[in-house]
Amino acid sequence: MDFLLMSYILYTYDLALPVIAAGMDFMGMRFVGEMLRMSGAFFIRRSFGGDKLYWAVFSEYVRTMLKTGFAPVEFFLEGTRSRTAKSLTPKLGLLNIVMDPFLKGEVFDVTLVPVSISYERILEESLYARELLGVPKPKESTSGLFKARKVLSEDYGSIHVYFGQPVSVRSLAEGRVNRCQFNLTPRHIPQRPGEEINHFVNDSAFRLVRAQEENMVLKPWVLLASLLLQNHHHGQKGGTALEELTEQAVWLKDLSRQCGAFLHWPEHAPPSEVVSSSLSLHQGLVSISEGRVQLALEQAGGQGGPEEKLLNQAVVVLSCASYRNQALHVFLRPALLALAIATSSSNNRQEVYNSFSFLRNMFSNEFILCPGATVQDFEEACYLLVKTGALQIPQQEVLITERGHRTLAFLTSILDPFLQGYQVVCRFLCEEATEALTDKQFVPAVRKFIIKHLLTGTLRYAEALSSDLQKNSLAALLRLGAVRRVKGGAEQGTLKVNKVMVNSLEDTLGGKLPTQKAAAARL
Repeated sequence: MDFLLMSYILYTYDLALPVIAAGMDFMGMRFVGEMLRMSGAFFIRRSFGGDKLYWAVFSEYVRTMLKTGFAPVEFFLEGTRSRTAKSLTPKLGLLNIVMDPFLKGEVFDVTLVPVSISYERILEESLYARELLGVPKPKESTSGLFKARKVLSEDYGSIHVYFGQPVSVRSLAEGRVNRCQFNLTPRHIPQRPGEEINHFVNDSAFRLVRAQEENMVLKPWVLLASLLLQNHHHGQKGGTALEELTEQAVWLKDLSRQCGAFLHWPEHAPPSEVVSSSLSLHQGLVSISEGRVQLALEQAGGQGGPEEKLLNQAVVVLSCASYRNQALHVFLRPALLALAIATSSSNNRQEVYNSFSFLRNMFSNEFILCPGATVQDFEEACYLLVKTGALQIPQQEVLITERGHRTLAFLTSILDPFLQGYQVVCRFLCEEATEALTDKQFVPAVRKFIIKHLLTGTLRYAEALSSDLQKNSLAALLRLGAVRRVKGGAEQGTLKVNKVMVNSLEDTLGGKLPTQKAAAARL
């Protein structure tokens, strides 16, 4: 829907219609695939798998579009749909291709326009949640499209499309890239980008995704989802009184705006009306009884056994979490700082920074955190929490103010599901991982381990069941060297676990061990 929506908007404003890089999945849909092609889509493989000829033809096609000015090229920087509504680590292939004509001097400049699209209610919310729980994604088909048409009778709220400030590749590259290197090889001969170019493209990609995040229009339901999840995790039986939830939402509205959120909250309407309207739109996820609001877990549980009931309830939790995740970029850096303060052994600024640096590094596969920007992120977090009145930072101390306890409690609770999710993955690798554990076996095995702990009550966050979180935690452990993937021989694809290191990381995440000293923060 995203790219058709874009084409419709551009057509309405009499702007040039783009050619659109679309996944090969859509091409197999009878009639629809051809309709999408006529709407400007060109279909590409999800992975090129080292096929040099395919890459050469594809990249030449895209470059020709740019060089001749035939049409703007529209592509999705993350490469695929996010099942969690969090931004994904950008894929660099297409960005490399569209920057290439400028780097080789074939065009004067290339302009990149980040576009943010936010849906008040996601059509596939439960489908995405089930995919995260291991249910295979249904194949796109025309018959499936017609069978699903009944969902269109429901209310899905509004869609916001925000076109960000155009970004000039020429201005991005100024002083950072020496284009003379491209004069040494004929332009028609493909060449592998050097380290300097890779670093430049990667940095540009993260900047663009950050721009997309900052331009995301958030609706009140995003804040309500955050509050309802936290209230559920804190064990509020019977739900939260509607008046109390409204008060919490108003408080969070002010906090989010202080942190820079692009929030669409109808100011002309009373807060109670705004909250009631949002709850009504998402009535499949919430239950309202006798003036109290809670997640609709009882209705979702069904009549099956404990495990089936748990998984059905997890669909509601993960669906709700996908809306909360839309606001994570607003609170992420302050939340990392709040968590660092909570896990540090003292309020010494350097120790807090060390904890912040460790947590940021640990979660860099989970969230969009620009490489090499730890100090800037720490300074931004300090600035925002001082601005909101939650912290005071005199000299070498980080002090929590009287009014700051509520803010920091909310921020740490936002990251708690991820923190405990990573810890339980570490525990699985230490306690139950076998010598023959492979990538393919990892997610089902860790899911089984998590279900056991959820049923016994030793883990309270059903969000740990998300395959996205599990894969990201494994990626972090691989990057940190705590787990090693065997690349050759009979054991190819096997995961070798350094249990001492994994156990140490789990303890550090829980604040049991001090973090190692990081580079000094500039404050």
